[in-house]
Amino acid sequence: MRFIGSIFLSRMFFWVYAAVILLFVTAYVFPWMRLLAFTALFVLIGLTIIDALLLFLHKEPLRFERKITARMNLGDQNEVTLMVTNDSKQPVFVKLYESFPREIADRSVMFAGLISANQVMHHSYSFCPKERGNHHFGRAYLMMSSLLGLTERRIIFQAEQQVEVYPSVLQMRKYELLVFQQQKLSSGIKKIRRLGNTNEFEQIKSYVQGDDIKRINWKATSRKNELMTNQYQEEKSQHIVCIIDKSRSMQNRFEDMTLLDYAINSALVFSNIALRKGDKAGLLTFADKIGSQLLADRKAGQLRRIMKELYNQRTHFLEPNYELLFQTIRRTVKTRSLLVLFTQFETEFAMRRNLPMLRRLNQQHLLLVVFFENTDLKEMANNPVATSEELFQSVVAERMSTIQHRIALELNRNGIQTVLTTPGELSVKTINKYIELKAKGAI
Repeated sequence: MRFIGSIFLSRMFFWVYAAVILLFVTAYVFPWMRLLAFTALFVLIGLTIIDALLLFLHKEPLRFERKITARMNLGDQNEVTLMVTNDSKQPVFVKLYESFPREIADRSVMFAGLISANQVMHHSYSFCPKERGNHHFGRAYLMMSSLLGLTERRIIFQAEQQVEVYPSVLQMRKYELLVFQQQKLSSGIKKIRRLGNTNEFEQIKSYVQGDDIKRINWKATSRKNELMTNQYQEEKSQHIVCIIDKSRSMQNRFEDMTLLDYAINSALVFSNIALRKGDKAGLLTFADKIGSQLLADRKAGQLRRIMKELYNQRTHFLEPNYELLFQTIRRTVKTRSLLVLFTQFETEFAMRRNLPMLRRLNQQHLLLVVFFENTDLKEMANNPVATSEELFQSVVAERMSTIQHRIALELNRNGIQTVLTTPGELSVKTINKYIELKAKGAI
């Protein structure tokens, strides 16, 4: 029964069988072709039997392996490699059907190729997860055929795997390099001269492209016979707390990722930059209730603790409680800190309703509100119009797309720092604002 369930006639068999039938039809007109038709039929049957026996000479002719990282990065391309090893003594043609995670909608993808005896076939594809949590890779289905190609053998590999999708470490490392490896001007990260006298001398180092020529140490240069510069470090141990709104509005999506996930990725990037600059980083999440809370610290393992907390965050389909947020921060954050609030205001009414609490937060700390532009409305407003209905939609979209700009203006009038950005530019603009505030000595 297992043999019968695993053997299939191939498309090649039916093409050849159709040719044999055509010979029998022709034999009615030309009787001398009847012998040729019967000979072709018996040869086809014999070759089919031989082909099937070749496929089942080995109990386990093929081995399958899926190479995948145990932890994937949210919103990034993660490579998955499939390997099929031919342990038999004959070359075989294989068609491999992968059990993709449910996030990959296209189920028709097939990997095919010819594998020589004792050789390995490699296939790779990219998987870009749009949600945090566990993702499941199921069994692999493989159809094997010999060079005759008349029959196929189905082999099922029990290759279930679970992978965890965390906030993007790749993006964290990318922005770390951009900020600290002199790649700022070409990447969108600003290079801002720090004002005031809060820099402290750290060391003398060799000059590299991008260093401020005003900091060249000419005495050290003459001694070493190469350009040397003074390196300064910024005032350290300032408190930075990322606050993430998990309410209903953060469930909105941009390119298949929620605004909450964009905020989580950016919070990880931002916390890493703050820790690398010597500041203390913390985390707080809230919706109608307070979620996770990590006090600002710079001890070893703080970034790992932040990542662990970010991994478990889920959207609450309720309105945010800013009064509870204010009371929590007043009780737990005793030192003046930079509060980076990732949120989304859909209407001016929603902003004004919470403005008193935002102003009170800004009085005790330095509050930076980061929220998102509605890119769909912006695109609709800029689309060319051909009918009166499209004109009406464009006008409405343009008026609605200005809501976030009016909200940002109102917050600025009340002395609150703001970053209004598209989800794709979130990390760059937030880091630039952080660098700007440190340059001004505002923190």
